Amino acid sequence: MSESRETELLARVPSQLYINGQWVDGSSGRTIAVTDPATGVTIRSIADASVEDGARALDAAVAAQDSWAATAPRVRGEILRRAFDLLQERKEDFALLMTLEMGKPLAEARGEVGYGGEFLRWFSEEAVRISGRYGSNPEGTGHMVVTQRPVGPCFLITPWNFPLAMATRKIAPALAAGCTVVVKPAALTPLTTLLFVQLLEDAGLPAGVVNVITTSTSGAVSDPIIADPRLRKLSFTGSTPVGQALLRQSAEGVLRTSMELGGNAPFVVFADADLDKAVDGAIIAKFRNIGQACTAANRFIVHASVADEFARRITERVNAFPIGRGTDEGIVIGPLINDKAVAKADELVQDALTRGATLLTGGAAIAGDGSFYQPTVISGVTAGSEILREEIFGPVLAIATFTDEDEAVRLANDTEYGLVSYVFTEDLARGHRMIDRLETGMMGLNVGVVSNAAAPFGGVKQSGLGREGGLEGIHEYLSTKYTLIPN
Repeated sequence: MSESRETELLARVPSQLYINGQWVDGSSGRTIAVTDPATGVTIRSIADASVEDGARALDAAVAAQDSWAATAPRVRGEILRRAFDLLQERKEDFALLMTLEMGKPLAEARGEVGYGGEFLRWFSEEAVRISGRYGSNPEGTGHMVVTQRPVGPCFLITPWNFPLAMATRKIAPALAAGCTVVVKPAALTPLTTLLFVQLLEDAGLPAGVVNVITTSTSGAVSDPIIADPRLRKLSFTGSTPVGQALLRQSAEGVLRTSMELGGNAPFVVFADADLDKAVDGAIIAKFRNIGQACTAANRFIVHASVADEFARRITERVNAFPIGRGTDEGIVIGPLINDKAVAKADELVQDALTRGATLLTGGAAIAGDGSFYQPTVISGVTAGSEILREEIFGPVLAIATFTDEDEAVRLANDTEYGLVSYVFTEDLARGHRMIDRLETGMMGLNVGVVSNAAAPFGGVKQSGLGREGGLEGIHEYLSTKYTLIPN
């Protein structure tokens, strides 16, 4: 990718806040430096919102709420559909921008454009399918009318690792339902959201319906928004500790909340698994997005009889990964988001090794510019290792073994998290048993990727509340109203 192409694109990305349909400077006068994690170089400086800016953004969303809720569902859907079409036209811009600010390889960034765009298309179609019901009450004295109404102004907090898809996955259902929003993207990767809101403006979105504030003081800016009684919904994707704190704050105003939090996904390989499928599934489940995904397989629980062969095949594949800046075609492993992420990945690997695990490949940071960590495979991970308890968020594949189905289930469920699980077996009956026995909100049976705009995304236990995507996704932004009409 040419340097001139990167420079031209970055120059077109807005650097201001977006409030009430206007690009405005932040009142703080401060800026946020956005860096390329592959080089450590600042690529853009953007406005750093103050508490007052957050209040103005909420004011705009509140002022626009009634008119947006009254907008015909077909009109709301057509705006989302135009946004989808524009995203397809500009997909290369968005892919390159995500690679520059987050580090993921271009091929994966293009995949995210496709995935993120599907939420626009899906919810453009769901906007006109919001339904209710009508019927006589059991006593025959009247008729019941049940309708769905938008919950009202929403505050959407998105993470850094999927800067487009996490924005569309929240914004699209909110708009389809008739809700206005204030969006706070992660300070590490805010540029994609800013470019996306510019696209929404081009698609004809009215002023005030979507407002974006970028800030380096997230708590200070977010707290008054969450405490404001006019806010009716909070949606957050991020770590479990932060989600828990936001839930405590939301309790004061009895806010509707959606929480997509941490994961610790088990990847279970039974003795009868097709190892070719299992290895292919493992590669994508672990190394997609350089391992920086809440759905990334975290604990590889492999039957003892096939563990060595599984590890051998995985290691062979991992050793062939091209590593480098994601803008270079063919790269599989780009940088982690920052040096802190590199240090955490290495700490987890070293802890496992000191507890008796075997290093098969990788296992160290890569010297030089950027925050790179070697793609790593370790086997023989023992109970008590931190890598079995903490989300890795890096290109590290850790293998432990089991001997029977009950042990596999016990190991897989031995976590406070429950977002997604992966199971590889050729025994259909066992597959159905695992669907019932594994404590996760999602499961992939003989596949390494489960995410789809038409499917409900979310977890159980400390992995969160609510669902995003699918038929269920729009209902997170709707409230049910019952009316009795007497005969």
